[in-house]
Amino acid sequence: MSTLSLQDQFAAQSICFGCGPSNVKGLHVRSFPAGDEVVCHWTPEPHHHAFPGVLNGGIVGAILDCHCNWTASWHLMQRDHLAAPPCTVTADYSVTLKRPTPVDVALEIRARAVSSEGPKVLVEGTLTAKGKVTATFRGTFVAVTEGHPAWHRW
Repeated sequence: MSTLSLQDQFAAQSICFGCGPSNVKGLHVRSFPAGDEVVCHWTPEPHHHAFPGVLNGGIVGAILDCHCNWTASWHLMQRDHLAAPPCTVTADYSVTLKRPTPVDVALEIRARAVSSEGPKVLVEGTLTAKGKVTATFRGTFVAVTEGHPAWHRW
């Protein structure tokens, strides 16, 4: 596994709140390919609380969305034998909060592409804390083309 995340390798100047390396106030999600999955370890900070000891649900959604978007992009890069991942955007997603996510530990996010057709990729992911799944994710991501506002904006 590379010591550089997908974000650091392919979007070092990105200002995305969730995964942009250049956003000093962002969440800094860092995604690493690992076999047929993409993995992230992320540790909440005190200002990410919903209430003492529990991660805010919006932050749960943001870290899963960004990580799974990179999973989709990585999948397309591998599937289509591209030198760099295409710019992908979220078309839809759902998060199921299974139990409170604690903030006092490193969290693990795992995701994988479950299907793809053309520029669309369906990704499923999990958020785990202390060995227990605290949230699940399912989302559709689409590679954009020239003319879309996200084109080359990473």
